[in-house]
Amino acid sequence: MIEITQLYSIFEECWSVESSSKWEEGNPSKGQCSVTALVVHDHFGGNILKTNVNGQWHSYNIIDNQVLDLTSRQFNTPIDYQDIESTVEEALSDCSQRQYEYLREQFATHYLEISKK
Repeated sequence: MIEITQLYSIFEECWSVESSSKWEEGNPSKGQCSVTALVVHDHFGGNILKTNVNGQWHSYNIIDNQVLDLTSRQFNTPIDYQDIESTVEEALSDCSQRQYEYLREQFATHYLEISKK
């Protein structure tokens, strides 16, 4: 797998209002947790987990016993990871099919470009 900083950079280029209606230019990972966890799961496997942050569910991944949370920067406070098992279906219920397909396609294109280098 490529480095986490590279993954974050790829997603930062892909995230937009097309992948989450909560997206903000100054906070590009805002509202992107479920859709990002789905795309990471598609490409790298592992499990989708969730935790409660400020009364809202926050999704992230665990791959080879390592937490991978590419959208943690959307919060101004540290996250208390509760590592509650989630599912693809649950993550999909937090975004639209169109948002998921958009981010999946954008990520695949950008990831392929990085992989060729």
